[in-house]
Amino acid sequence: MNKYLITGSTGFLGKRLLGLLSSSKCNIRLISRKVNSEFETVVCNLGVDKIPPSALESIDTVFHLAGVTHDLYNASSMEKNYYAVNVKATIDLAQASADNGVKSFVFVSSSKAGGRVPSGECANEIDQNEPEGIYGKTKREAELKLLEIGRSSDMHVSIIRPALIYGPDMKGNLRLMLSSINKGLFPPLPETENRRSMIHVDDVVEAIILIAEDYRAEGEIFIATDGEHYSSRDIYKSMCNILQKPIPNWSVPENLFYMVAKISPKIKYKIDKLLGDECYSSKKLSLLGFVAKRRLKEMNETSF
Repeated sequence: MNKYLITGSTGFLGKRLLGLLSSSKCNIRLISRKVNSEFETVVCNLGVDKIPPSALESIDTVFHLAGVTHDLYNASSMEKNYYAVNVKATIDLAQASADNGVKSFVFVSSSKAGGRVPSGECANEIDQNEPEGIYGKTKREAELKLLEIGRSSDMHVSIIRPALIYGPDMKGNLRLMLSSINKGLFPPLPETENRRSMIHVDDVVEAIILIAEDYRAEGEIFIATDGEHYSSRDIYKSMCNILQKPIPNWSVPENLFYMVAKISPKIKYKIDKLLGDECYSSKKLSLLGFVAKRRLKEMNETSF
């Protein structure tokens, strides 16, 4: 029976991965800042503590999900922490894995590592632009180092770049949007026909396991989406339906958002994120047989 090591098991995605693997009665070890009484745990604060050599003993597959994940407008004050966790700790873990004979190493990166998506296009893995911000840059730097380690060892290294993840206990801007709509504080968005890619957390988990087990995934990067393109208005309407709230028959004019965006660069950044394109193609992942099983429009209140 394979033995798995998981980092980031207390996070939004990590909890779902841990739940699925534990339900199949796998041997699991965690690297975590706190002991999990239900699983073998190596206590280590990645980016701060040195990874104990014993953490990788007898491990077959590593799922590396831990990282600094906040995509902030200005993260320069946290630059040292981003590099310590997203880059150095990732490289140290991968090298220790290779040195200890780990067979497969899966790194959960981000679609941000591919850089800005040209307006009106859906990016694939070949499209590589300069990542914007420390978050995307550190994810990309870690990707490149991991691929080098994979090429110079017998360890199967695979990287997944999920699009915007939604599902139970989601956090960040999607949770804020859902909460604000529920309180009647979020403005009805106009239909701008922008295109955004998303994926349910459980589909990401299935994609992670797929690329860990498929030999064709070795040394490859895969974008993961549910195959749909959502406008911001689509997302707004879906969240109204999830909350069982009526969809307003009016919307805030698009021009008003862009007038407000002129107030400051920070506000412009937020509006661009809200109404801009972030479209990706997961055709490469589908060639491995991946098919997303869930769609945002099919979710209900119990799903969140």
